[in-house]
Amino acid sequence: MTEEKGGFRYFKQVGIGALGGFLTLAVIILGLSITAKSSPKATNTPAPSSSASPSATPTTTIARDCKVGALATDPLLASMQAVVINADTDEVLFDRGADTPSATASTMKLLTAGAALMSLGPNYRVTTNVYADPTDPTTIIIVGAGDPTLSRLKPGQQSVYKDAPKLSDLAVQVNAWATANNVTKINKIVLDATLFSDPKWETSWERTEQTQGYMSEVAALEVDGDRSNPQAETSPRSTMPVANAGKYFKTALGAIAKTATVSEGKLPVNSSTIATVSSQPISVWIKHMLLVSDNTEAEYLARLVAIKNGLSASFGSIDLATKKSLLSTKLDTTGIVIKDGSGLSDNNRVSPIFLAKFMKLVLNGFADFDVIHQGLPISHESGSLQTRFGGKNLDAAGQILAKTGWIKHGYTLAGIINGRDHTTLLFAIYALGDVKPEAKDAIDNLATAFYRCGNKLSNE
Repeated sequence: MTEEKGGFRYFKQVGIGALGGFLTLAVIILGLSITAKSSPKATNTPAPSSSASPSATPTTTIARDCKVGALATDPLLASMQAVVINADTDEVLFDRGADTPSATASTMKLLTAGAALMSLGPNYRVTTNVYADPTDPTTIIIVGAGDPTLSRLKPGQQSVYKDAPKLSDLAVQVNAWATANNVTKINKIVLDATLFSDPKWETSWERTEQTQGYMSEVAALEVDGDRSNPQAETSPRSTMPVANAGKYFKTALGAIAKTATVSEGKLPVNSSTIATVSSQPISVWIKHMLLVSDNTEAEYLARLVAIKNGLSASFGSIDLATKKSLLSTKLDTTGIVIKDGSGLSDNNRVSPIFLAKFMKLVLNGFADFDVIHQGLPISHESGSLQTRFGGKNLDAAGQILAKTGWIKHGYTLAGIINGRDHTTLLFAIYALGDVKPEAKDAIDNLATAFYRCGNKLSNE
């Protein structure tokens, strides 16, 4: 009540103030009217959408004066090719032979991963089956379906392929079948590895890749990537992966197969399935393959892609199968030559700019390419980049996500850089020719310079 009395007490002052405010408002409205009449008419040109992709404009001037020429001419890089692209504007900021198709080393695994995701899908699993001969229940056949992760390790033990299917699981199922069907003895074990076509080794590969433990022969039936030590990423491989798989399977079966003979052959018609195991989804393969650069997984993925595309599972089919699988990316594969899935061949030919453009699809999560993004090694943090980008390049730690590559005649690196100025860059660097291990350091120096320059990177 007292508040109402207070209002009447100042009624006169309020009225005077209101009158003054009315006069002021009238003046403002009059002024706006005059201004509107003298202003030019609006055009029908729409304003840029806030959701539109960023793009460079002719009126924008960027001082691209951050030069890396001295690092780019480091003799350790031998015959160097490189490209850097601004991911937002698609501008090529740095170009040294970017359009020339050349040997990729293991950066080829990026394309293999892309092809596998496009043709097989991330949830694809490889199933290995054991069958009973329809005419002789004492004969069983294990059929290789192209799963090198199948492991001989005992239950509870992990190979380099985490949670891989086990021969022991197949053995348990076979023994259960035998008990249920009054089969007391297995006399013969047949190994069917006919899904893949010979040869098992690409002629341009160095055999040291096998003896030093980086690559196995490529057979449809294989165990632990044919490693001598299933728990070591780098472990010597043999020249008889199928026979080894048979030996380990016989051991896993135990007493029932103690005197069984083991030989290679083909699955008889009308055989019945008695045991089965499935691999992890290939999204798991891809992440592991990219992180540690597993050549064996890459070659098996390439063959599975070929089969999916109606081609033979052979080296000769990989080029066409990969390109067919990547058709929907709209990337121009003209001039590209793909000899294998791993990048071990010196005869592969892919340009740096193609890899950089491919990485934009990865960055943007095209199709299921997020899987590739998640599998990329990170500078000074993980995978094949864990021990790189230290020392004077430590400021780039955690900011470069890229696939490494190494063959006898080259080192490569391709991926994504989160620039110091917050510009996202796509890049590829090839150091080809008479190179030494120190070429990796020179590549890291150059990539770190790209990181530091960001959008101010000069092409000089």
